[in-house]
Amino acid sequence: MQKAVAEEVEMVQMNDGSAANSPLMQAAAEEDLDEFQYAPVLEEKDLIRPGAFIWALTFSAGISGLLFGYDTGVISSTLVSIGSDLSSRPLTIIDKSLITSCTSLFALIASPITGILADKLGRKKVILVADVLFILGALWQAFTSTVWGMIAGRSVVGLAVGSASLLVPLYISEVSPSPFRGRLVTVSSLLITGGQVVAYVIGYLLSSRARGWRWMVGIGALPAALQSLTLAFLPETPRWLVKADRQEEAKRVLINTYGGGQGVHHMVGTVLREIEREILEEEGAIKKRRSHTSTSSKPSSIPQWFMRLQDTWAELFGVGGNRRALTIACMLQGFQQLCGFNSLMYYSATIFALVGFDSPTLPALSIALTNFLFTLLAFKLIDRIGRRRILLLSIPFMVAGLLLCALAFLFVDTSPPSSSNLSNNITTVSPSLSISTKSLVDATPTTSWSILLLPSLLLYVSAYALGLGNVPWQQSELFPFSVRSLGSGLASATNWGSNFVVGLTFLPLMARVGASVTLLVYAVVCCLGWCVVRGIYPETMGLGLEEVGALLRDGWGVEESLRRVERRKRGCGGGGDVEEEEG
Repeated sequence: MQKAVAEEVEMVQMNDGSAANSPLMQAAAEEDLDEFQYAPVLEEKDLIRPGAFIWALTFSAGISGLLFGYDTGVISSTLVSIGSDLSSRPLTIIDKSLITSCTSLFALIASPITGILADKLGRKKVILVADVLFILGALWQAFTSTVWGMIAGRSVVGLAVGSASLLVPLYISEVSPSPFRGRLVTVSSLLITGGQVVAYVIGYLLSSRARGWRWMVGIGALPAALQSLTLAFLPETPRWLVKADRQEEAKRVLINTYGGGQGVHHMVGTVLREIEREILEEEGAIKKRRSHTSTSSKPSSIPQWFMRLQDTWAELFGVGGNRRALTIACMLQGFQQLCGFNSLMYYSATIFALVGFDSPTLPALSIALTNFLFTLLAFKLIDRIGRRRILLLSIPFMVAGLLLCALAFLFVDTSPPSSSNLSNNITTVSPSLSISTKSLVDATPTTSWSILLLPSLLLYVSAYALGLGNVPWQQSELFPFSVRSLGSGLASATNWGSNFVVGLTFLPLMARVGASVTLLVYAVVCCLGWCVVRGIYPETMGLGLEEVGALLRDGWGVEESLRRVERRKRGCGGGGDVEEEEG
């Protein structure tokens, strides 16, 4: 065994050109030689459960996810409660549209920029920047007296939300042991949905108070302030530390992550060698590309940071495995929004009004609770049955829920009430749609078809929360370290761009072709998403971050990933929750 380790170190040193360039590998190997004499050899797959340290890191970083969910959820109750408090007049439909859509627009802008900054400054520092933006945006909204001030505050929050949507899953995926990575990244989605539940509860409690909406938006500053304090104790990710040539710090973080006990130092040394090997290979590939593309021997006047950015873009789009990773990540993020989930949430108050509810907040709370509970179930299942399989199982139920809703809408009158009844009881259903809930309930008797809408919508939401609501945020694991931040940033930007497009097209579709056809369009998108997942999305459950890159190097890796799942199942004696898809 000692000879094998020594040979491995020698091979790495030969590949690098000199032993002096691989101090981490040499030191780790020496420790391993001593460790092998006294302790059993452990690997990541031998870990039974996450330790207290990794849970603390996950929830500390996940506070950003809670803020993400709270700030995107609180606007529904806020718009209902503002009245004439801004610019001394009621909000117009254009006002509501701008207040809501500016968040998605600025999140779209922030995502790729955040990816670049996270590589240059580190994940931890950019999380702190996001916290400052959350605090600034929350206080700006709470104290503004004009519509444009509110739009500006929501725009600042959009920058924070775009940053958080990228950074939280990125940070958690880089600090998590591979057997638990899916589950721990799902914690961020769980906290997002939990933030939405908290937003709806606070909205319900404060909506009847004068100027209660100011407290709703201002409360968002508290979790951000709390997280900014915990950042003093939050370490950088081991992979970023190795890239920054801070190997000893990376080693300490990994030891704390894996916990004490015999064999841990060997496991840490193995993981560090894999990280450094990947970084060395990537740097070698960059130097090779530069030598092929350079046409002049003169020193370049281009700043180093800009050259590194150019190299990262070139590697992301020029390397086949990276292009495939980006395609999968953007595809998943696009389908997450193009399936119509957020649009249906905008229309949910109308649907529940049809079956007898006349409060705009309680129905939204029931949807948020369903989303939260099934995200909790996804947390339990994602590392048991896998990312690919959970999508293939859940998307058909989304299609079923959409088709049942479309069928019900064929027999439900959703025509708006007459203008003479719109003077009272106005309820904001979406950023661009106001209806009179009382008039709608009075005008439309509850029928068996309208009652069918409730379970159909809940079926759709629960299936979404199990699969498409969570799996796309596993995006960071698809990319090698050198392009992970930029690739994740572009995938997150795809999410926010799709969100923006769906928000713009939902109401025109409803007006032009009706609710049933609109829902059929979303059902077709879900079917297309299922086919794409089956065709090109490999199973990454249980793989190390460095192993995933190797899976996509020469193709989509679907068949190879399924063979690995089968081997793991046989290695566990045929037990467990994972089984291979047929066909």
